[in-house]
Amino acid sequence: MIYISFIIGLFLLAFGGDTLVKGAVGLANKMNLSPLLIGIVLVGFGTSTPELMASILAVFQNPPAPGIAVGNVIGSNIANILLVLGLTAAISPVFVDKKAFARDSLFLILSTVALCIAVQIGTINFFAGFVLDALLVFYVCYSYYSERKNKKAQKEAKKENEEAFKGSALKAFVITVLGITMTMFGAKLLVDSAVKIARNFGISESIIGLTLVAIGTSLPELATSVMASIRKQNAVAFGNVVGSNIYNALFILGTVALLTPIRIPNDITASLVIMACVTSLLILCGAIYKKIVPFMGFLFLSLYVGYILCLT
Repeated sequence: MIYISFIIGLFLLAFGGDTLVKGAVGLANKMNLSPLLIGIVLVGFGTSTPELMASILAVFQNPPAPGIAVGNVIGSNIANILLVLGLTAAISPVFVDKKAFARDSLFLILSTVALCIAVQIGTINFFAGFVLDALLVFYVCYSYYSERKNKKAQKEAKKENEEAFKGSALKAFVITVLGITMTMFGAKLLVDSAVKIARNFGISESIIGLTLVAIGTSLPELATSVMASIRKQNAVAFGNVVGSNIYNALFILGTVALLTPIRIPNDITASLVIMACVTSLLILCGAIYKKIVPFMGFLFLSLYVGYILCLT
């Protein structure tokens, strides 16, 4: 029964996050919000909702499961690069948008360093959470104002948002509420079952967070990036992963820490180092090769399999 709950939770979390994004984009369109603002803010926050819900529920468990909360973020960032981008590149080469990469790579480095410092402190308190969230707000504002000058980006954002949802404002509202409900219920099932699985088998909660929960909460990014690759929208896949990792590093633990201090488990350090190394690898590939070819994609996938095997 625990495993059935876990699978159902994964499905609801992944599908609920996607539904939430579509509904929110539809509502924003009906309110005549800037297409660029919708893409940068709503879609970015929406795709991070599964990680946020899972992490919040984990730290408010009785007893708390901080290993799942922290492992979820670190594991998701590793999975986004090695699994999501690896699988996407294995299907078709993933190209790098030079202007977006010049901006986002800097923030990816900054967010990774900030996350590493916060984790190494031992406890992410309210102040650390505030700093992480403040960095995210700065990134969102900077992204919006830099992209606002790009007419091509605005047209693409408008087209993507119109294709994402077609319907009335009422339909958009219902879909948004449904997405939020599914995400919350899915996160509850996922975290509860993950904690029970970890304790039944004597596995560290951090390991569960780094693997099963992280992969589950990365499913929306996986689906989006793979579909972008199949449709030959290859630059979208790279941007999705970079943007998602920035949001994960700053928004998830930052927001959770504003609600309650997060105690960092001792067994998370090795994966933190791996996350930093994998992020550096991604930036090097983007800066030197300007694309990730199928060979690199298979290499990324192999590294991820090796990482999972080492953890287990």
